[in-house]
Formats: sequence, structure tokens, C-alpha cells
Amino acid sequence: MTAPLETNRRRFLKLTGAGALAASLPLGLESAFASDRRHGLSVFGDLKYPADFQHFDYINPDAPKGGTFVFRAPSWSYNQNPRTFNTLNSFILKGDAPPRMELCFDSLMARALDEPDALYGLIAESVEIEEDGNTYIFNLRPEARFHDGSKLTAEDVAFSLILLKADGHPQISQVLGELLDAEVLETHRVAVRFTGKQTRQLPLVVAELPIFSKRYYTAYDFKQTTLTPPLSSGPYKVGKHAVGRYLEYHKVEDYWGKDLPVSVGHSNFNVLRLEFFREYQVAFEAFKKGNVTFQEEFSSKIWATEYNFPAVEDGRVIRKEFPDNRPAGAQGWFFNTRLDKFSDPRVRRAIGYAFDFEWSNKSLFYGLYTRTQSFFQNSDMMAQGMPSPEELALLEPFRGQVSDEVFGELYVQPVSNGSGFDRSMLREASRLLTEAGYTRDGSVLVGPTGEPLTIEFLNNSPGYERIVLPYIKNLERLGIKANFRLVDPAQYQARLNDFDFEVASRRFSLTATLSDSIRQFWGSKAAGIKGSYNLAGIADPVVDALMETALSAKSREEMTVAARALDRALRPGHYWVPQWTKPVHTVALWDMFGYPEKPPFYDFPVETTWWLDLEKAKKIGKAG
Repeated sequence: MTAPLETNRRRFLKLTGAGALAASLPLGLESAFASDRRHGLSVFGDLKYPADFQHFDYINPDAPKGGTFVFRAPSWSYNQNPRTFNTLNSFILKGDAPPRMELCFDSLMARALDEPDALYGLIAESVEIEEDGNTYIFNLRPEARFHDGSKLTAEDVAFSLILLKADGHPQISQVLGELLDAEVLETHRVAVRFTGKQTRQLPLVVAELPIFSKRYYTAYDFKQTTLTPPLSSGPYKVGKHAVGRYLEYHKVEDYWGKDLPVSVGHSNFNVLRLEFFREYQVAFEAFKKGNVTFQEEFSSKIWATEYNFPAVEDGRVIRKEFPDNRPAGAQGWFFNTRLDKFSDPRVRRAIGYAFDFEWSNKSLFYGLYTRTQSFFQNSDMMAQGMPSPEELALLEPFRGQVSDEVFGELYVQPVSNGSGFDRSMLREASRLLTEAGYTRDGSVLVGPTGEPLTIEFLNNSPGYERIVLPYIKNLERLGIKANFRLVDPAQYQARLNDFDFEVASRRFSLTATLSDSIRQFWGSKAAGIKGSYNLAGIADPVVDALMETALSAKSREEMTVAARALDRALRPGHYWVPQWTKPVHTVALWDMFGYPEKPPFYDFPVETTWWLDLEKAKKIGKAG
């Protein structure tokens, strides 16, 4: 999953007294007190764009408007589900919402995707920071309004932030722990106050949250699922839809913010139509017919062998690769360590030895992938080799509390002979299991309690079965009885939310600047909160402490070192069996679109920055 599931955004050491100020304020804002209005915020360094900028560099300001973009969501966040939906409330835990509901809601500020974390004014024209660094005053644009014409005011902002802290999805509410309150100062002026223990990243997280209509959500219960399209304020609103089949987002022609610098060149399609399919092959057939016109391809088998249909051969469909510069995060099979049988890291490591990536990549993936090693794959935050002196300085206080391997050559996933049945890897797995107290009783591996070791791999995609079955065969050679359990998309999400699984597959992506959200991935508190991203149930005080160190960093260099130390502390836990990654977006599209010559470095926002090229569409018969 690309979260936040991209979405889907992630960011400390608790500071008190006068010394807290410099570490609490985003770098470059230490002198930005109440007399200094800022047009943007960033965590580290200066802003790229000046106050009078006209548009972001990575968009086409003259992009034509119109047309329909039909796609399947390649990423999602919160309770969103790319295979089905049964609610239009995307910001609570209950239900399955369609991806991209966030396009219906404006936020105080908007991301510049060619900077690691910078935000510029959307609803908020400017922001002031009081001298103690604990109060951010947002000055709102008086022209901001909801789709029914009602004004968007400080009342709505204050209401929304407190509502999300109290009743929002756990991935939102838990991050807002150090949000103290939000106070209406004037009709278009709101003060957002923090406890003094907040990270320098948290105010930026708050500035990206959706803003709701207080009047609307006073009449409707925010905590409930609903198929009533919500009142919103963004560039799109919910249009035609059929539950579990499709949903259209219709462009708001009189959108109040369309001429703002953060909006120019965006929202070029009149209609964004999401199609939902429970089976991947059915979805591919829809693309071949032209019923879906854009597809980010995640199946290596289909990418390598099935793009040979007539529309490809005559050039109506093209394939392209775009660089993916985001930290790839963690993709793998996650152990539910809340279960006794997965409580021993030696057992988890042994199970990992049974997965033959080299054979899988050659026989199943057509050599398209490399092995994932790190929780920070594809980034400078990934630890490698021996720890640097700077990393050791952070790790030494925990000597005796962590594995000795944290201080030496970093563990990497084993490399097999590619046969699919590497005896040396299985021997090492058997050794680890014996060390953990397991013995063979005939063909069955029995644990210290006398119970056989069994594993259920939970998934919602039939395509994973061909990958898991060879893995299961190797596990059976170790005496482990394993099975593949396929459930429907809604049940799969519900079981992950409730931690009702043994081993589950998931992908998470991080942003270039770590935020408070990393606590949702690896924090001890999140391990017990349903709906968190901490699927493995990681609850390690050393990991908690290193996360706070990373979040308290005063420079990007300090953050990077701390992230590498954190990576070293996480990896010996063997909380997952890492899967695979590739540093590109593999994309197939009907050749009817225009797109920026160079996409932004830190994201791939196709549906918001591409446009319909009418001449191309006419050539392939897609102009109607």
C-alpha cells in the first residue's frame, strides 16, 4: 500500500523550558513571531518559492481543462479501500471509503511536491508563530467557501481540528496528541495551540488536515458511515456513483481557490472516475477495452507478458516508466507478534529463510524487482554496512537492551541459489527453530508448549496465491503447516484494523521528512490501537526512544542519522519478511493525456496534474 495508504505523512524528544523554543519551531521560523506573517512553512531550511510565486514549477500553468480521467487508485489512506467502498466518510475508522475523498476538502496549506516538506497557503493566506513556538495563528482568506456558497471561517477550522483529534481515524487522532486547542480570534483568524511537547513537524501536519463545515457536521454525525455526499470545499465534489462499482469526482467550476498559486495547473479534468474491481485480472480486461484509461501496473507478470493486445500493438496504449523517488518504506509479510507463536524473533527470522526471493524474482517476477531490506528503502535514511560514529553515538546508550548485531555489520536478507529449494537456507531456518525450542514430531514442527507451528497468510488478492504457495511449500519442508486465506477487500481491511490475522501483506511508504506519523508504524502505543499501521505490534522502548530522537532532529542531516540508527534497531526484530521493490512507477495509459515534462521529485500526482490532450484523444477515437 502507498499510504497515505500515502497515503497517503510522517514526523521527538520532549523538551521543556526556554531551551524548547529553537527545537520546536520549524527551521527558518525561529524569528517568525506575531509581527512576521509567513506565506509558507517548512521543517528544515528555506522555502523554495517566494511570497509572490505564481505557480509550482512542476505543473503546466496553461494545461487545458476538460475531459474524464478513468483509473484505479494506486494509493490510498485512512479507511480508504481501492477495491470497494460502502461509505463516503473517509476520515474515521469505520467503513470502507473510496480513495481520493481528500480532493473534496481544502486544508489550511498545500504541499509543494518538489520540496521535501514545504507547505504554502491555501485556506490560510499567511501564518504567524508566537514567540514561545506553541501557538500558530492562521490568517484565512475571506473568499474561502464551501460548495453550497457558505463562507469557510475560523469557526470551521477550530471545529474541524478538535473534531479530528476527538473522533478522527486513529492515524489522525493519535498524531494530534500534542494539539492543545484551536481558538477563534476573529472571523478569519484562528489560533492553533500546542502543549509545548509537540514536534516541529506537527504544525505542518495540522496545516494539511481537511477542514469541514461546522454547520454541516453539527447536523450530521461525523462518527458514522454514510453514503450521503458530504458538504465540502475543494476542487472536486462527489458526483455519480454506484456502491462498490464506481465513483465520479466532478470538478467544481466555481471553485473558490482555482486561481491561487497552489492551485494553478491542477485539477485539469472535469471528471475523475474511480473504477472498483475485486479481481485484478478483471480490472486488466477493463483497461484493455478502454473502460479504464490509466493504470499503474503492480503485477510483474502482466507487465512482462500481457501487454500484447491490439491497442498496444497499434500505439493507442503506451507504457512508460516514471522515477519513484519516495522512500519505499516497508513492503512485506508482517507477523502479528501479539500472538505467542510469533513472539520469538528467532522464529520470525527462521520463517523468513523459507522465502526464496531470488527464485521468485526469476520465475514469477521476470527479474523486475530488487529485495527490500530496510524500513527506509530507496532513501538516504536506509542503514547500510557498519554504523557510522554518529549512529553509534545514538545507539551506545542502549547497549545491553538491543541485540549486539545492532553495533556491527548490518543484517541483510539471505541470498539463495535461486533453485526454489535452497537447502542451506532451510538448514539455517531449522537451526534457529531448534534454538527457539522447536522439535520435529514426524513431519510436524512442535513448539515448546507442544503445539504444532502453523501459519495463515491473509490476503485480499488472488494474484498473491502464486507467490505464497511456493513459500508455503518450503515452510512445509521445515514442518510448518501453512495456508493462504483469501478474503474480500472489506473483510481484509476490517481484520487488519482489528489485528485479526497471523501474517498479512502490506506496503507502506514514507515521506522525505519524518513526521509524528512514524509512531503509528512502530510506536508501542500504536501497537494497541485498532486501525493503526503498527500491524506487527512492535512495542520496544528503544525503538520509541530512537523515533523521538529522529523527530527532534534540528537538521535534515541529524534526522537522517537518527533514521539510520532507528533502522538498525528495527531490523534485528524480524517483524516482517521483506518482499520486493522497484524505483519506478510502471504505467500503462491510453495515449490521450498530456503531462508535465518532469514530474515532481517527491510524489506522482497524476490525476491532479495531468490533462486531456484533445488531439491525441481524437487520433485514438477517445475524444467523445
